[in-house]
Amino acid sequence: MRHVDFSPLYRSTVGFDRLFNLLDTRGQTEQAPSYPPYNIERTGENTYRITMAVAGFDEKELSIEAHAHVLTVKGEKGEEETTEQSEYLYRGIAKRAFERRFQLADHVEVQAASLKNGLLHIDLLRNIPEAMKPRRIAIAAEASDAPKTIEAQVAPQQIN
Repeated sequence: MRHVDFSPLYRSTVGFDRLFNLLDTRGQTEQAPSYPPYNIERTGENTYRITMAVAGFDEKELSIEAHAHVLTVKGEKGEEETTEQSEYLYRGIAKRAFERRFQLADHVEVQAASLKNGLLHIDLLRNIPEAMKPRRIAIAAEASDAPKTIEAQVAPQQIN
């Protein structure tokens, strides 16, 4: 895989260092964890939802933390009670601990989280402050550029 040089972009932009660092580290070949599977969907103009398949985990065994543009979801399975009579012939249900991290853009906040039918839903909202939203600037014309009008009062004429 080719390495992309972001140095020309560093010279011509201000404040995008975090984005370029993220792109640079994502470009490196690394073994990305595939457990648990997840979906990211856009549910509205400024709303998003992350859905993770966490079958077998209880609310108490899951933790969600948002800190410094990173959303971290952790799952730690407690010790399972096994009976002496049961013996697994095949164990296909993963009960291992996991940690999944998501990079959040500026002004994205976690609104709510819910667990239903083995799916963890995390609702996100992009809340852009009014100061950051585009606004229309009125253009005022200067008085010297406006055409001048001459006003004079005319004396009423006498009618004969």
